[in-house]
Amino acid sequence: MAISLVIIDGTIVNTIFPSIISDLTLSSTEVQWVQESYVLVFASLLLVWGSLADRIGRKLLLMIGIAIFIASSMWAGTADSAEILILSRVIQGIGGAMVLPTTLSLVNANFQGKERGIAFAVWGSTIGGMVAVGPVLGGWLATDFSWRWAFYINAPLGVIILAGLFYFISESKVAQRAGGIDVIGSAISVVMFSTFVFALIEGRIYGWWMAETSTPFVLGDFTWPTDGISVIPVSFAIAIIATIVFVWWEKKREAQHKNVLLDLNLFRIASFRNGSIAAAIISMGEFGILFAIPLWLQNVLGLSAISSGLVLLWLAAGAFVASGVGGALSGKLPAARAVQIGVLLELVGVAGVAVFASPELGWGIIAPFLFVYGIGIGLATAQLTGVIMIDVPADQIGQGSGSQSTVRQIGSALGIAVLGTLLFTGTQASLEGKLADSGVPSEQQSVIVDAVVDSAGSAIPLLSDVLTAQQVPADLAESVQTDAGDAFTDGAKLAAWAAAGFLLLGFASTFNLGARKPTKEKAKRTA
Repeated sequence: MAISLVIIDGTIVNTIFPSIISDLTLSSTEVQWVQESYVLVFASLLLVWGSLADRIGRKLLLMIGIAIFIASSMWAGTADSAEILILSRVIQGIGGAMVLPTTLSLVNANFQGKERGIAFAVWGSTIGGMVAVGPVLGGWLATDFSWRWAFYINAPLGVIILAGLFYFISESKVAQRAGGIDVIGSAISVVMFSTFVFALIEGRIYGWWMAETSTPFVLGDFTWPTDGISVIPVSFAIAIIATIVFVWWEKKREAQHKNVLLDLNLFRIASFRNGSIAAAIISMGEFGILFAIPLWLQNVLGLSAISSGLVLLWLAAGAFVASGVGGALSGKLPAARAVQIGVLLELVGVAGVAVFASPELGWGIIAPFLFVYGIGIGLATAQLTGVIMIDVPADQIGQGSGSQSTVRQIGSALGIAVLGTLLFTGTQASLEGKLADSGVPSEQQSVIVDAVVDSAGSAIPLLSDVLTAQQVPADLAESVQTDAGDAFTDGAKLAAWAAAGFLLLGFASTFNLGARKPTKEKAKRTA
């Protein structure tokens, strides 16, 4: 239940975005930041909390995380501006980052042998399923109540989870080394991850190399100039420098036999190293496309929030089917083979969306591909966790789970950033081309393009009425609205093709994973 709560909140905003945009008048950048602020902080702190949980107690940190998550959810529900909503999502990310690695650590600590494999399958399939349940739940709440209830609902669920943790879960932690908590390593890791993900998110806005906007980057009283080099390459440079310093610092503390945030020796374990690389690449393609699909369903096809959520239920159904299949296959089919089958099914599903998505054909043509995609997510996510963690020593469970979770979240953040950028840049390029020959005055063309892109497509359903009110002939206004829908479809298909490309790379990377069943001796040692 705990892992379901935080995963749902990573995707629940997808179907409520049009309602939030209308209520709080968000720009396309603010839309991305409502989503990405949660993911960015989530990814930045997973490693910190995973390591800390090993020392202060996994159950304790999990309960603290749920409490923070409840409080920040209530704040998000009362938000009256983009800034407050984004800030509350940041706090949600802090609480959520406490939950993910601690749940995996508790599963790993409380199950052994074959049961551990089944537990990993249930844990991983829950993540895959909840990714799709979030938009359904958000759509229902936004349609029948208010988008604010997408956050308020976390309070009663969180209280139930806290009660269950208190009564049914035993505490789990490992003995401390000398040197206390690795505070410096934690701070460096936050800088490393946050600057990297920030650069990915904002590259489209501020320019990947030279400043390309009249809107300066502002941080407190500091303003980055709008001429010359952009803030983005500087952010990437900080991330690279922080990574080098982090590796040096962790090696130094390890040599002194002090507590480390991440034992880099984990990456000498072939299953952990290869599995983590595969997980990062696969995550780029897995969840990034879910940013684009709900926007396309509502803004182009005209579906309500609940209807678009129900379309994504096909994906959820596939993930839950895979959950049963994954549990049944545990111990019978090598986990690496199950991962490969899952990624291949994901690739087929996403490619199907890229090929067949069309305003004329509607949602029915992509629903079967979403089902196949869901099966793939369920198989790959569940089994990949077991592959990564199978050889991690018991006293490094928290570090290992935090590390592999961080890798996945960085991959997801990277995927959302890249695919979100492709969605909007593809839409902009396509719409500019369509309007060039439309007969719309050139000064109005840029206004229309900016309105569609800056609103993340939410301006499309109202475009015809707005243009007609501005004395544009009705037939031309309808044609422009159709062009805008087609352009957004082009952007969504471009994002889907990119996701398919990432999954193809991920599929290739799975061949570095062990394909053999674990030996009896290895199983005993793991237990």
